[in-house]
Amino acid sequence: MSKQPTVSFSTEDVEILDKKPLFNGFFRMIQYRFRHKLFRGGWSEPIEREMFERGHAAAMLPYDPIRDEVVIIEQIRVGALEQASPWQFEVVAGIIDTDESAEEVVRREAMEEAGVEVGHLEFVTSYYPSSGGCSEKLDVYVGEVDCSKAGGIYGLEYENEDIKVTTMSRSKAYDLVKQGVIENGASIILLQWLELNYKQIQERWSV
Repeated sequence: MSKQPTVSFSTEDVEILDKKPLFNGFFRMIQYRFRHKLFRGGWSEPIEREMFERGHAAAMLPYDPIRDEVVIIEQIRVGALEQASPWQFEVVAGIIDTDESAEEVVRREAMEEAGVEVGHLEFVTSYYPSSGGCSEKLDVYVGEVDCSKAGGIYGLEYENEDIKVTTMSRSKAYDLVKQGVIENGASIILLQWLELNYKQIQERWSV
């Protein structure tokens, strides 16, 4: 059996020389000046990088194992304002900015963004969407819901959320991934994962 690969270095192999806040609004921007150990030996020259600070978040794909359907939400996204359409198809998600756990966040967001209660939760993975310049890390899940009760317009008024909730078959949602219609990273990961594991999920959640 092959040995499990591990990363070469740790935080002990980085020296932060300076850390300066550049912007503090809805999100934060920080400038780091640092140096690090090199693969060939020795240390790098000082490096300056700006980092977009978003912290920790969680996302969940609501899935009905009986109907074999998923809940997909649609809302406007500032990152896509100047693209073909700023409205994106996504799974439910939220930033973890309180003492809530990731599981508590996705259950709450499922009610706020889609009006559905979550039963079983299946943890899929944690990942950095863009660690070259952003601190955000996401925990992503698939959650058990009843799609017969899903649909309508949701979102928190004080956050200016305007969210349309749609149910569709698992296969239709995966087709939207293959067609490039669904462009959100967490949504792609979760729908691909579900496509590979839906039979096991149906069996496990039916117990």
